[in-house]
Amino acid sequence: MKYFKAVVLKQGKKQEFGFYADNKTEANKIAKVKFNGIIIRILEADEPFDIKIKRLKEEFLGNIKKKKIKQDALIAAIRQLAVMTNAGISINDSLQEIANSTQDENLQKIFSKLAEDINAGHSLSNAMENFRFELGNLTLAMVNLGERTGNLDEALYSLADMLEEIRANIIKFKKAMAYPRNVMIAMAIAFTILISYVVPKFKEMFDKLHVELPLPTKILLFLEHLFNTYGLYVLAGLFISIALFRYIIHHSEDVRFKWHQFLLKTYLIKDLLMYSTLSRFTLVFSALVHAGIPIAEALDTSIKMVDVLPLKQKLLAVRAAVEKGDTLYNGLDNSGLFENMIVQMVRAGEDSGTLDAMVQKVSEYYKMRFDAIIDGLSEAIEPIMLLIIAAMVLLLALGIFLPMWDMGNAVQKGMH
Repeated sequence: MKYFKAVVLKQGKKQEFGFYADNKTEANKIAKVKFNGIIIRILEADEPFDIKIKRLKEEFLGNIKKKKIKQDALIAAIRQLAVMTNAGISINDSLQEIANSTQDENLQKIFSKLAEDINAGHSLSNAMENFRFELGNLTLAMVNLGERTGNLDEALYSLADMLEEIRANIIKFKKAMAYPRNVMIAMAIAFTILISYVVPKFKEMFDKLHVELPLPTKILLFLEHLFNTYGLYVLAGLFISIALFRYIIHHSEDVRFKWHQFLLKTYLIKDLLMYSTLSRFTLVFSALVHAGIPIAEALDTSIKMVDVLPLKQKLLAVRAAVEKGDTLYNGLDNSGLFENMIVQMVRAGEDSGTLDAMVQKVSEYYKMRFDAIIDGLSEAIEPIMLLIIAAMVLLLALGIFLPMWDMGNAVQKGMH
């Protein structure tokens, strides 16, 4: 988020306001909704030190206190709002009814506040601006579209379907990762128990041998010493390191960008990140274009669904090209993100005036690719897991049995 200053003319006096937005376009939209008066200019500015300290404090406390809205509760609420709107029930009554019936406390507060704002004369999209973080950019874009076209119920139905699709993809990914994750956790626990309780029993015997121990045995004894002497410190250090890394990733865009670059070069993860991101992006973009949203605006909203920064940077370049009057086809081609087949499909859609239909096919293609990767994920990970398990078993076997074989050979030589 960037910091902006707006100079507003109110009752014949110039007043200055500071606020946050993702970019200049969004800053203009927020200013029109937030400040009553004539907006003279909006400029990006350095965030004042005292405001920055206050923001960091609020973010820290907010992360502790904030209760995240459950995605299934949000989808159910939006679908209920669509049904009630379609039935001719007023927006205000619908919002109040959902606030009273939902089990999600955070969602309850949000919908109650939305109902209050509607009563005060605000439109639904304007009222939702205050809850952009909780409800998401896609929700605001679709509600705004519904209001502009006069088909709010249809826009809400489409929104619920899109959120359901995104949620289903996330569930697929989690299910695919559950098996390898559980196997690795079980192996780590088993290895830790062996190192902590089994190896010490052999250590006493090894100490009595008074011989040079093989390297695998030295590694096992070192790990045993590390676990039993510094185990708690290692565990605490691991948790602190993970927490610190997550904090830095969250607060430093440069570090997050480099981390995402690394992930996009990592085996398996690169395809998973690439196709999950493009699947979500094209799903939203396709729905917005089909609904009649201008391409530049549809790109702007869809890009906000992208979390992987290197991919987001390339998509922002596509949006910038389209805003300057270039074709979508050229923008996608120059980005280097999309296969030639996809670029040619978009070109054909632009030339024939059927861009919405072509973008729909592109969305289906990326969904198919993402599903294929998810379905084959366990099989792709299995060789890596087997290699790690084999290495752990080999280390334990060699570390324990090599000294015994050496001792057996020494006894046989002594007998001869």
